[in-house]
Amino acid sequence: MSITTEAPVTRDARDLITPDDLAAVAATVQRDTPGMAYDIAQAVILEALKFEAACAAHPAVGLAPSRVVDAGWHALILHTRVKAGVAARLGYFVHHTPEAPDPENRSMDSLLRTEDAIRAAGYIPRPEMWTAPTDGSIPVRASCQHSDDGGTIVITPKPK
Repeated sequence: MSITTEAPVTRDARDLITPDDLAAVAATVQRDTPGMAYDIAQAVILEALKFEAACAAHPAVGLAPSRVVDAGWHALILHTRVKAGVAARLGYFVHHTPEAPDPENRSMDSLLRTEDAIRAAGYIPRPEMWTAPTDGSIPVRASCQHSDDGGTIVITPKPK
C-alpha cells in the first residue's frame, strides 16, 4: 500500500500529550537508559508519538519504529492512561504484540516508509531517530526492531 500526501501540514506531537505526561514517559526512557539526557529522552517520546499518529493515519500500511523510537514506544505503552489519551486524540488505538528480539528482523525500507507516513500525517520526523538498526549514536537498551509484516503492529479503530 502506498502513502499519499496532500498539502503539507505541520503538526506538533506535543499536542498529543500533556507536559506532565511527556515528562513522566521521558523519565521512564531515562530509567531504562541510564545516562541519557532528558532532552534526548523527550525527543525519543515525541518520535514515538509521531509513529503512533502515522499508524493511526495509515492503518493499512506496514509501519515499524526504529530501534530508538521503539524504546520510546515501549515507555509509552507502560503508561497505559497516557497511551489511552493519545489513542482518544488520534481516534485509533495502536496495539503492540510482543515478539522475540531478532536482529535479522530489521529493514531500512520499513523505516523509510514509516518516515514517509509520519510526514503524510503532518509531522516532521527527526532523521537521527530513524537511523539503521546498527547505528548506536543514540544508545538505548532496546535490542530489537519490529517487523513490518502486519503481524506485530495492529491498529484498531476507536469507537466514537
